[in-house]
Amino acid sequence: MEKITVDARGLSCPQPVIETKRVLDKHSSGTVEILVDTVTSRENVLRYVTNAGWKGGWREQDGGYAVTATK
Repeated sequence: MEKITVDARGLSCPQPVIETKRVLDKHSSGTVEILVDTVTSRENVLRYVTNAGWKGGWREQDGGYAVTATK
């Protein structure tokens, strides 16, 4: 299974959500990791991921966050 990474660090909301949507719309399953650097971006991306029907999670990584979407 391919793992796709979206690097949304340094982007202001709602751009991390838009980048996440762009990738999730192209894939019906798999694992997508979205890198963000603020709590607000983490929460907005996680909310979008779960509302889109993907299983979401997150962890701290390199001073930011890695949100994982799995389906």
